[in-house]
Amino acid sequence: MHDLALTAKARDPASLAAVLFVAACWGALAVVSGAGLWVLGDLLLRGMASLTPAFLLGSPADGGRAGGIWPMIVSTAMAMAVCVAIVAPVGLLASIWLSEFSTRGGRTGAAVRVSLDVLAGVPSIVFGLFGYAFFCVALGLGPSVLAGGLTLACMVLPLMIRLSEQSLRAVPVSVRQAAEGLALSRWATLRRAVLPAAMPGVISGTMLSLARALSETAALLFTAGYVMRTPGSLDDPGRVLSVHIYDLAMNVPGGDTNAYASALVLVVALLLVAAGGAALAARRAEFRRGL
Repeated sequence: MHDLALTAKARDPASLAAVLFVAACWGALAVVSGAGLWVLGDLLLRGMASLTPAFLLGSPADGGRAGGIWPMIVSTAMAMAVCVAIVAPVGLLASIWLSEFSTRGGRTGAAVRVSLDVLAGVPSIVFGLFGYAFFCVALGLGPSVLAGGLTLACMVLPLMIRLSEQSLRAVPVSVRQAAEGLALSRWATLRRAVLPAAMPGVISGTMLSLARALSETAALLFTAGYVMRTPGSLDDPGRVLSVHIYDLAMNVPGGDTNAYASALVLVVALLLVAAGGAALAARRAEFRRGL
């Protein structure tokens, strides 16, 4: 009787659908994981041999076929610093306004959200053209690390705002009600209750935005510059890692080896950013649970 019951349950369409759904989920996970491991393995196989201290700390030579990538690392770090310095405060303040102060169902907030969603889907090459026309030409910055960082900030800011807004909205209503029960003002509730609870999600959103900016190429082709030397200031042009990889792969015969090694450095940087963001968010959440 027990075996008959199990057979009948296995023939149940709902149970079969559940089994197929779980199998599809595992299959999708295997495909994504396999693709990621294949890319990482290919980069390790082709680029690991060139990944030496001299490569990381040296200057490029022979059009990038030889030498190192230190100027590109410095240019990338400077552009990311400009991007984060703008995206973090502006994105957080804008998300706070959308979540806490815009009227529920109001036209202004809805229009801003639609605009952000549209901007988040704009191709990066369009942001590159805008950055060149506005920052490089109209503002007179010229191709520079500063212009590239500002262009990246414009590109990833919509993503940062929407992710942070979702984190703020995910804070339980009971947290706000408890703060109101303590007679806290609206600003005190936001500062002492809502923001600390939403901070893990805000940190994750910031790191995700930074990871997208770090891997960007098209937006920087017109704005950051193309020269292979270490920038002395934000006003100097500089070639970021992603642009360097593109140039070696497309325009420099015999530059494949250094292109793979540079790509491996960029992937490792992306993994470090993702791991750092996850660790910060988890630590913040653990700290909040301990209070």
